Order: sequence, then structure tokens, then C-alpha cells
Amino acid sequence: MPNSAQNELAVLLEAAGVAPITDSAFLRVTGADAARWLNGMVSNSIQSLQPGEGCYNFLLNAQGRILGDCTVYRETSEEPAEFLLATTTAQVEAIQQHLDHFIIMDDVELTRAYVEASGLLIVGKDAAAVMGRVGLPAVDPLRLVHADTEHGPVLLLSSVAGLTPRYELRATTAAVDGLRGAMGLSEVSAETLEALRLMEARPLFGQDIRNTEKAHDLPQETAQAHALHFAKGCYLGQEIVERIRSRGQVHRQFMAFRLTGELPATLPVPLEAAGKPAGELTSAALVPLPEGATMLALGYARLEALPIGSASGQADKPELTYPGGVAVPHRIPQPTV
Repeated sequence: MPNSAQNELAVLLEAAGVAPITDSAFLRVTGADAARWLNGMVSNSIQSLQPGEGCYNFLLNAQGRILGDCTVYRETSEEPAEFLLATTTAQVEAIQQHLDHFIIMDDVELTRAYVEASGLLIVGKDAAAVMGRVGLPAVDPLRLVHADTEHGPVLLLSSVAGLTPRYELRATTAAVDGLRGAMGLSEVSAETLEALRLMEARPLFGQDIRNTEKAHDLPQETAQAHALHFAKGCYLGQEIVERIRSRGQVHRQFMAFRLTGELPATLPVPLEAAGKPAGELTSAALVPLPEGATMLALGYARLEALPIGSASGQADKPELTYPGGVAVPHRIPQPTV
């Protein structure tokens, strides 16, 4: 990895940087039945959210398979509760169509929001201090705040925290440019953000979590327990999620890997153990860790194939291989929420 990328990653781990947000979209969910209805459509507890709070969610089909992911924030206004559903540009149309299908006799309306707004990501160890310098609150993870700044009104969202705090701003282009100038931070590349994602073992929908003819993942396979709530009542796909929980496990698990050998040229690539199918790698990159450049990957491994030192603790298992090298799995820490 070039020295510039090494320097950028060091900036995020030791200070903070910024990047434009180009792949995000929002749905506003309003109406007298919004809280009850949305609670029945996603995997986390919407009805328990207080004004300004958010939670990460999956959208499931009736068979419990993941159709999409999103973060739902409750707006800061009081009753009736309104919500802002944040997802990616690639997902928003399909999510809106899916949700629209289930609005029958409910007082619920879905509308696109912040379509013309510019977005800015502030990420890094010192991101909270940077927010304070420009008059914005350094809120806890998964919070929504509307703030007035000298550059104009701003929507501030804090997302699930990994190794470093991260904040997202939505405002007019002029307001975003003004705040960015006041912050005085250097821009980091998409390559560096991808390296950080692999270090944090954060799955990306469409790459690590899939809804395709060949891959249709279950929630408990993804190691994203913070997306599930088991005491919220019924929701679409809940029966399968509860059945998996009662049986104790799934057959494969999303994991992080360190690779030795060659970096996969294309993804996904299969994993094998003693010549038998054992999973797949879905993301991989050369990452400039403090101890030296290392190939990191994300993917899925079948539980019965996990070798010594894996999350399962099983012993006497052959190593996991992929075309070009060996993949050593390790635990994924639960994100801070």
C-alpha cells in the first residue's frame, strides 16, 4: 500500500480526517402509526427509541433472510414519533418498495429526505474534539441531532463506533464546505476507509452481506448481534430468527481473517479445509497495520471447519485455504452502541 495510504490510516488512528459521503440515502417515516408499523418491519426495537436515538437494523423476508440493512433514528420531535431511515444509495429504492408493499391500512408515509444535501464524514480518534471546535456536540454513538452553526443548519448523525468515533453531517454544500474549512482536517481516501473497515471487521451490505440468487444470508450468520432485539414482539422474519436462537447456532459465521500468500484478485473466493468446502472470503485488502502491512479479509467459515485458535476453540482442524494462500480466522469484537 502506498505511503500516502499508510499516513492516512495513521491519521485516523491517532487524530482525525474527513471524507465526502457519496453513497447514502434517507427515507422519512411519518404518520400516527409510524412507530408501531416500522417496529414490525425491522429487526431491532423501534418503539423503545427515545427522541434523538437510533439503532442498526436488518430488513428480512418471511424466511428470515436479509433483504437490506439500515440505521433508524427517531427524530427529536415529540409525539407522534417520526423516524429517519438511513441506508445506502444502492439499497434505498428496493427498501422503499419493500416497505411500501406492507403499508395497507396504516397511517404511514414514506418520503425521500436530504436528497439535495451534501454529506461529510468525520472519523478518527480525535473526531469528538474536532466537533467541539466547530460548535457541534460530540454525542454518543447512534444519535441524531439538529444543530445551528455559523455556516447554517446541520443534521448530525453518529453511527456505530468501531476503533474510532465517526460522525456524519448533512447540510447545504455551502454549510458543509464552511464546516470542513473550519475543521482544518485532511481528506482521507476511499482506500483508507476500506482499510479501516477491514480492521474493524464491519460487513458491507452488497459485498459481505448479500441478497442475491447465490447468497441470501441469515442475521445470525453475520455476527451483527446489535441488529437484533429478542423482546420487541413480532416482526417480518422474526419466527426464523427466534428459531435459530432457540437452536443455539447457525452452520457458518461471519469472521475476520489474516491472509498469508497472495491477495485475492477477485471476490468472493472459496475457502477449503482438507480439500472440502469450508466458506468464502468476501472482502480483502492489504492494510498498513502498525506492526506492518498485512492482508486482512472478511468472510464466512463453516463452524465445523474452524481451526485451532478460532472463535469456536475447536482443535485438530486442518487450516483454511483459499486459491493463493492460507486464511487464519479470529474473533470479531462487538461494536460499541
